[in-house]
Amino acid sequence: MEPTIPLFPDQASTVAARVDNLYFFMIAVSAFFAVVVTIMVIFFAIRFRRRHDDEVGEPIHGSLALELLWTGIPFVIAMVMFVWGSSVYFALARVPDETLDIYAVGKQWMWKFQHREGQREINELHVPVNTPVRMIITSEDVLHDLYFPSFRVKTDAIPGRYTQVWFNATKTGTYHIFCAEYCGTKHSGMIGWVHVLPVDEYQAWLGGTNTGESLVQKGEKLFTQLACITCHSGTSMGRGPALQGVWGHAVQLSNGNTVTADASYVRESILNPMAKIVAGYQPLMPTFQGQVTEEQLLALTEYIKGLTAAPGAPGAAEPATPAAPAPGAPQH
Repeated sequence: MEPTIPLFPDQASTVAARVDNLYFFMIAVSAFFAVVVTIMVIFFAIRFRRRHDDEVGEPIHGSLALELLWTGIPFVIAMVMFVWGSSVYFALARVPDETLDIYAVGKQWMWKFQHREGQREINELHVPVNTPVRMIITSEDVLHDLYFPSFRVKTDAIPGRYTQVWFNATKTGTYHIFCAEYCGTKHSGMIGWVHVLPVDEYQAWLGGTNTGESLVQKGEKLFTQLACITCHSGTSMGRGPALQGVWGHAVQLSNGNTVTADASYVRESILNPMAKIVAGYQPLMPTFQGQVTEEQLLALTEYIKGLTAAPGAPGAAEPATPAAPAPGAPQH
């Protein structure tokens, strides 16, 4: 019978074993030197204890070989830990080129997940096995931390910012989701489950829970309802800059700086449009702070991400729903 609370969570991702191996190595090194130092302290305390009240110890002038030894050995071990740790860090930090993108929003005291196809989940997350999954994370209120123990990955959910973390689950099953940052009185109850399914079962789950409206389509509807299309018409006569084809490209600002059009830039431009004025345009856009939720911001972001300029006609609008997923999101 398996224990209710295992000493260590399952290793259920491509990086889990690498994280554990580094962790166990550091524990082993620490334990080894703790034992060695303890034994030596006890040995020297007994061996060189004062046996007579008038006994005086012999003067010691040091040993260069000994000094080099106890300096060199820790230095080598520290460098091994540094290089090994850097390797694991870069494996966690470098997101693969092709990922399944899922949005996560932390809120006291729940996790809300939004799939690009339109499915929404609360404290439950369904992902396919052996598929790189990128979580794009933010918070509605305070600082949270999205933690998948069995995948050995976690990152902060920060109000007003987007962070990301990725994993590739290697074993089907159901695993814990925790908030690893104290976020209020019910922090301990901010838990959930991630269900890792075979690819065919995941596809069936997507079809069975299909809302009929993708995140891009929701963004298109909001774009019209909020009258964004009035200024961002996609023509040179618009009062605001054209958004077709802007995603992922450099945007020239009125102060001479440039910024990359990514999720953080889009979010800031919606909530605080005066922060970065595009060159050649007047600061006319009103703020939508308090008028749109985090989920609606994600939908608008996905819609803008999918807008591409028509060949030979810069700024011309393509159909609202892109024919292919945005870069980094696989076909379903």
